[in-house]
Amino acid sequence: MAVWQDRSQTKKTGGKTRSYRKSRKHDKGNEFSEPSVGEEKRIKKRTQGGNQKSVVKRAETVNVSVNGDVKNAEIEAVEENPANPNFVRRSLLTKGTIIQTSEGKARVTSRPGQDGVVNAELVEE
Repeated sequence: MAVWQDRSQTKKTGGKTRSYRKSRKHDKGNEFSEPSVGEEKRIKKRTQGGNQKSVVKRAETVNVSVNGDVKNAEIEAVEENPANPNFVRRSLLTKGTIIQTSEGKARVTSRPGQDGVVNAELVEE
């Protein structure tokens, strides 16, 4: 099923809005890319203007910020995900996810499905 980023077709009152133009291709959105923990895999997606966006499908390493230094650490497990509790069981990575790394617990600060990289900062316990 297609995802549309267009305005709602119903008003606050419950009535229907009148169309002022046909639907356009740029109104169409994308499905959730579901970046997960596993063997590294990235894909390229075509974006508006013929540009390309790198999307993480699976990641096994993360760039962790430790007191201003950036270290590359292994992702061991997904601990908590405020976006959706089911994402923990499926080991999905989104912004704000708490992950267990070789450096300790870290919070993902990037958007892996948008940025094409997994960045995180250590969480003080």
